Amino acid sequence: MVSERTIYRYIDDLSISGIPVYGEPGVGYRLSEGFELPPLQLSAGELEALITGVNFTASLTGKDFAASAHSLLSKIEAALPSGSEIISSQDRVVRVPAHHRESEVYPLWSKAHTAIREKRWLSIDYMSLSEDVTVRTVFPLGLFYWGGKWTLSCWCELRGDYRDFRMDRISKLEFSEYVGILPEHVSLPAYVEIKKYKS
Repeated sequence: MVSERTIYRYIDDLSISGIPVYGEPGVGYRLSEGFELPPLQLSAGELEALITGVNFTASLTGKDFAASAHSLLSKIEAALPSGSEIISSQDRVVRVPAHHRESEVYPLWSKAHTAIREKRWLSIDYMSLSEDVTVRTVFPLGLFYWGGKWTLSCWCELRGDYRDFRMDRISKLEFSEYVGILPEHVSLPAYVEIKKYKS
C-alpha cells in the first residue's frame, strides 16, 4: 500500500519536472487540458542503433517476436517529432541479413519462447554431437544467442539437472502433457548463477 505522503511527493515531483498537475476537490488530481508529452527525441546514432537492434531481433528470433519488433519500430516512428524520418533501408550502413527465417530453427524458436512464457514442459528430439537422438522432457528457462547459434536452457527431467540444447540440433519440439513437479530451486536466475560460477 502506498502512503498518502508518497502520493503527494510524486505529485510534487511531476510538477517540478514541468508536468501541469492540479488537484480538484472531490475529483482528485488531473493534468491540465491539452497537455501533451514532448515528442521522442533521438539522435541519428540512437535511431540507427534502435533500427539495427530491431532488425537483429526480427531476423534471429521467431515469427511472432519479429512481428512485435517491427510493431515497436512503427510506434517509435509515430512518436518522433514531425519531420524526423526513420533511416531508409538504402541509407543504412549497418545491415542485418534475414537468412535465419529460412532456417529450421525459426519455427522452433517461437514455440520454445511461448513455452517459457507460459511455463510449459516440452518434449524434444535432440541429436547429440555423436549423432545419437534422444527424446527429452524439459522445462525451458531461457533462450541464449551465442554468435550464430541459439541454445535452449532447460531443466532436464532425464538428467535431473540444468542442460543447454542447441536449437539447430532439435529435430522436433512439442508442448508436453507431462505434469512433473519442478524442484523449488530451479529458475533462470539460479541457472545463470551456476553458469557464472562454472565459467
